[in-house]
Amino acid sequence: MEKREKTRRLFPGMQSVAARLDMVAEAVEVLRGEAETEITGIREKVRERRGLQIHEVCVLSQKAAARLGKAQGCYITCRIPAVQDEKSIAVAAAVIGEELAALLPPLQGKSLLLVGLGNREAIPDALGPRVAEKSFATRHLFQEQEQEGLNSLCVLCPGVTGMSGMEAAESVSALARQLQPAAVLLVDSLAAASVSRVGLSVQLTDTGISPGGGVGNRRPGISRENCGCPVLAMGVPTVVDTAAIIEGTLHSLGKFWQERGQFLPALSDEACHFAEQELLQAFGGRLMVTPKDIDQLIADAAEILAAAIAIAVHPAAGMDNFHDFIR
Repeated sequence: MEKREKTRRLFPGMQSVAARLDMVAEAVEVLRGEAETEITGIREKVRERRGLQIHEVCVLSQKAAARLGKAQGCYITCRIPAVQDEKSIAVAAAVIGEELAALLPPLQGKSLLLVGLGNREAIPDALGPRVAEKSFATRHLFQEQEQEGLNSLCVLCPGVTGMSGMEAAESVSALARQLQPAAVLLVDSLAAASVSRVGLSVQLTDTGISPGGGVGNRRPGISRENCGCPVLAMGVPTVVDTAAIIEGTLHSLGKFWQERGQFLPALSDEACHFAEQELLQAFGGRLMVTPKDIDQLIADAAEILAAAIAIAVHPAAGMDNFHDFIR
């Protein structure tokens, strides 16, 4: 097994939340535990592209998928720099765009349907709509004539059920059946267990998505089965599950006292769940938190993802000129 990313080990008591984590790299880390036990049915690879670390997880069996609470398929996590100047944004966009291009089917003669999931009025959930707004739709141009250096891209923001009265899965699948695109690409905000991942990780997958799953509001899934074509998804964590913060804090305190010779009983899932319910009782046992600079985080992430999509979709787009292909 190749050397994995050096991050704070998510603690074993978090086994109870593994299935509700959006970030598959985190869910695998939780299930593996501190003993680094390998998980049957999962293949991992860590590599680099343009100096950025890529963590690839392939879920190969239904049993492994059930343990993770995720669909079978490929999940790619890219770490992006904390300091996002023009150069680092260009490099991140190029890396993510190249990874996305490898997952996309050929687009010649067909469109890519880009779908920005989320609520544009709620900043932590606005990533999908912001990416859609920054992306130039080109499908209508091809109705007149072929466009050199471009491919056909159409864009949809279905909104949230409380505003439209429709599930995103209903509107996306209906449009996909009508347009028959080469693929659907979903963009959504994600929830993380580790604060260090917020705004600094991008996850790509070829498995589709279940909107709202990471914040306990799981909606009907959007997948190849209901769209009739490949469905890819990409997202950035913008919130952290407070339950993970509580459990991580308990684990850190336990290590602190054990290193000083104090005996403490092992922290079980049951004990951690009790602490969560006690502390989060006023919030129904679930609370998501987001950084105070979430506005800038969303703006930066939206630019990187929109640029990455342009680089993946349009042959003429690259890390030196991506601004010409986004708003």
